Amino acid sequence: MHRILKATWKTILVIWASPYSALGLCIGCLGLLLGGHGRWRDGALEFYGGSTRWLIRRLPTGPTTAGMTLGHVILGQTGSGLETVGEHERVHVRQFERWGPLMGPAYLLASAYLWCVGRDAYRDNPFEVEAYNQAP
Repeated sequence: MHRILKATWKTILVIWASPYSALGLCIGCLGLLLGGHGRWRDGALEFYGGSTRWLIRRLPTGPTTAGMTLGHVILGQTGSGLETVGEHERVHVRQFERWGPLMGPAYLLASAYLWCVGRDAYRDNPFEVEAYNQAP
């Protein structure tokens, strides 16, 4: 019975985060078609290389970004880079499970507020602070 409840709860969390997972899956599949790679690792789909790498390099944090998370999908530049930041990104997977569709707006609003008050919009963002504290 406990296993059934646990599996049901996990299914609910996956559905709650699914709008972002669907976006990540689209980006990852395009990456696969354009020279990238994919794998299932520790409860998340990971896509890297190809056009996925190209996209990650164009984020505001640029070439230094090893990965980013959308729901249960982690996008990265290289497989080895994703291994390095895997624990950090899985904290974000759990955040998507908690926040669901509200994660994107909450993250962006926190960053915007921090930027407006002169703080670092990335490093001081509470979502990143949690991820760095749990998986440096």
